[in-house]
Amino acid sequence: MLEKEEIILIIYFIVVAVFIIVFVVAFVLAFLRRKNKLLLRQIENQQRFEKELADAQIEIQEQTLKNIGWELHDNIGQLLSVANMQLNVLTSRSTTIPSEELKETNGVIQKTVQEVRALSKSLNADVILKYGLVQSIANELRRFNRLNFLKAQLEVRGEECSLRNEDEILIFRILQEFLSNVIKHAKADNLFVTLTYTSKSLVIKVEDDGIGFDVATEQGNSGLHTMESRARLLHAAYQLTSAKDEGTKLELKYPLR
Repeated sequence: MLEKEEIILIIYFIVVAVFIIVFVVAFVLAFLRRKNKLLLRQIENQQRFEKELADAQIEIQEQTLKNIGWELHDNIGQLLSVANMQLNVLTSRSTTIPSEELKETNGVIQKTVQEVRALSKSLNADVILKYGLVQSIANELRRFNRLNFLKAQLEVRGEECSLRNEDEILIFRILQEFLSNVIKHAKADNLFVTLTYTSKSLVIKVEDDGIGFDVATEQGNSGLHTMESRARLLHAAYQLTSAKDEGTKLELKYPLR
């Protein structure tokens, strides 16, 4: 009889112990699940905040570029036009200044007016959206060719498709930053831009034959950082490669939505 009570007592303790263990495990799992949810929510909130901050910065940058574009077109462009008209009047009246020199100066001013207005368009997001991504890139490369900075070529492969407006602007700004760096630093003779449209993505490759640079030592460069941060906003794969005397190559793979 005593042995039976001892067995029952042992079973009772085992059941209680199992219950306590199950309760503790369930409590720990619930705690960890809740903790993970909170961490995930914090990460999502942080990502949302960073995206909103990046969007705000881009909006400010775009508005600033638009204002600069307006100033170039309306003010500087108008002043150059007035100078051109005054030079035409001077050309018709002058007998002391050689007419060929006046005509050459007149041509320089006319070309300057044309380039200032072309530049103002490339800074205005509304104009970019009006022409579309491919045409805007083509216009920018034509401007470089006109100015004899280098020989720029554009190739479009696949069937062109429209992108979201804000994504088109971001892609164009990434390319514009890269092209600006090429003009300022690369000392390149040739520039190749290839846009490849597939069913799932738009792959953009830009390559120059300039002097190149050490990417590792330029990590703090604000222009390169801006390009990479804009690519993250696009959820696009971004790769910039370069080496001394081997040129620079940018590859951007944008997922079509």
